[in-house]
Amino acid sequence: MSDFDFVREPAQVRAGLVAGRGHYESIISAVRGAQTSVWVATANLKELMVEDHRVRPGRRRRHGRPAYRSILEELEELAHRGVEIRILHASPPSRPFRRTFDRLPRLVAGAVELRTCSRVHLKTVIIDGVFMYLGSANWTGAGLGAKGEGRRNFELGLTTDDEDWLDEVQALYVQIWGGAPCAECRFRDDCEMPLSDLEVQRRVG
Repeated sequence: MSDFDFVREPAQVRAGLVAGRGHYESIISAVRGAQTSVWVATANLKELMVEDHRVRPGRRRRHGRPAYRSILEELEELAHRGVEIRILHASPPSRPFRRTFDRLPRLVAGAVELRTCSRVHLKTVIIDGVFMYLGSANWTGAGLGAKGEGRRNFELGLTTDDEDWLDEVQALYVQIWGGAPCAECRFRDDCEMPLSDLEVQRRVG
């Protein structure tokens, strides 16, 4: 079997189970506290509005609306502090995501690196190499529980700091990110920019 096809022996792993709004509470909090890196893998990539903690608790904007802002603004701030941010996704980002992205100069300049592979269907968020989410949720408001109770998806996943699992998933992520599967990919001819070619361009540039 290839590096992408395996079954590991059962192991004792300390993990937390998250569902629904639990995704927002655990993952967004971890992202905000990132010190060195945020790696995301998602099939769908959409604008994600999060509660704005710059506003004092209980304070609301006009018309009684809670204060929210795009997670992209927070990622830009993290990148400005030197946090490496990678997002690996399958489908093109949503229009609202692109609009917000394009108005944030640091992101346009490459502070957050996006790479596309149509075969990506895993969903994971890895923070600082020490915290990991694995589950069903895409990087969307409905997936990560940012939507209201009657609008968010039914999602389920786990969080862990297990070193062996982190090493395994990060190694898989790095291989996909660097284009290791591209040479034998049956969809390469239809790929606008194979990740292997993108990685070569990055190294040469």
